[in-house]
Amino acid sequence: MKWPLRGVCLLFAGALTISVPALAETYTKGYLNRPDVNAFIKELVEEEQFTRKELEAILGQAKKSDRALALINRPAEGTMEWKDYRKIFMTPERVQKGVKFWQGNADILANVEKEYGIPAQVIIAIIGVETYYGRQTGGFKVLDTLTTLGFDFPRRSKFFQKELKNLLILAREQKLDATELTGSYAGAMGIPQFMPSSYRAYAVDYTADQQANIWNTEADAIASVANYLSRHGWKKDQLVAEQARVTGAQYEAALSDGLKPDKRLNQVVKSGWKPVNEIPGSSKVLAMKLQGQDGPEYWLGMNNFYVITRYNRSRMYALAVHQLAKAVMSDYKKTIPEEKQTPPVTQKI
Repeated sequence: MKWPLRGVCLLFAGALTISVPALAETYTKGYLNRPDVNAFIKELVEEEQFTRKELEAILGQAKKSDRALALINRPAEGTMEWKDYRKIFMTPERVQKGVKFWQGNADILANVEKEYGIPAQVIIAIIGVETYYGRQTGGFKVLDTLTTLGFDFPRRSKFFQKELKNLLILAREQKLDATELTGSYAGAMGIPQFMPSSYRAYAVDYTADQQANIWNTEADAIASVANYLSRHGWKKDQLVAEQARVTGAQYEAALSDGLKPDKRLNQVVKSGWKPVNEIPGSSKVLAMKLQGQDGPEYWLGMNNFYVITRYNRSRMYALAVHQLAKAVMSDYKKTIPEEKQTPPVTQKI
C-alpha cells in the first residue's frame, strides 16, 4: 500500500527495525501464554518480516483492558435520538473553539483546501466532533485496547486483530514505540482519531519532517482528514445536506435505508418532500427522518454527506459535522473583513 506522505515515502522495504524499549526480556508473559496470540505472532513473522523476539517484547507488555471491553459493549450513540446527540456537539463553546482553531491554522487550512478540495470548515468540524480540536484524544494505550479487543472480544476479533497488525507495522515504519501510543477505547488515535489501518492508508506528513504526526502536529492532522475525505469521493463545491419539509401521506415511502443516497431528487419530491433551499435537480439524495428538539426533522443528504459517514458510519455523526461546520464558518466570517474572505470561508456546503 502506498502511503501518502508529502514529499517523502516512508515505506522502506528494508526498514525492519521497530522502536521498542530495548528488546531485553523484561516483559511478563500475559497474552504470550495464549495459543491464539502465538498464532498471530507466527503469522506476522512469516508475512511481515518481524522477528519473534521483537513481537514478544511488545505484546508481552499488553495488558487486558476491562474498561475498553465495557465501553465497546455499550456505545452511547446507539441509544440516543438526534435531539440529544446534537446537544453534545452544537454548543457555543465548541463553535467558538472551532473559530479559534481556524484562526490558528488559517494558512494551513487554505492551502489544504486548495490542494484537496475539502472545505476548511468541514475539516475543522470533524476534528471538533472527534476530539474537541485535539483536546480529548483518549487516554488508553492503543496496544492494550487492540490486543484486548482482538483476543477477548470474539464478535469483532478479526477486525481488531487486523488493526493490531497495522499498529505494529506503522510503529515500525514510523519508528514509534508501539507500547506508548495512546488513543480511544477502540484504538482510534490522535487529533483525527484514525484507526491504525486508516493511518497507514491516509495519514499525511504535511510538514515534511518524515513523520505523519497526527498526535501533536495540527498541520498533519488537518491534511490527513482532508486526504481521507478526498480519497473517499468528496466532490468539491457540492452540497452536503439540506433540510426539507414534507406534505401528504406518501412522504414516508421515500425514506431511505442505509447511508448512501439512493433516490433521485424528483422521486422524493413526488412523494411530498420539498428542500428548504434549492438542490440541483440531478442530485441523488438520502431521505432521512430524525427526532429533533421540537419534533421530527426531515433531511436530504447528498454524496458529500455519505462521504462524511465513511469517517464514522452514522447519520447523526454526519449531520452533527455538517451543522458544526456551518456554525463555525458563520462565526469565523464575522471575524474578518469581507474583502479578505478567501474561498475556504465562502465555499457552500
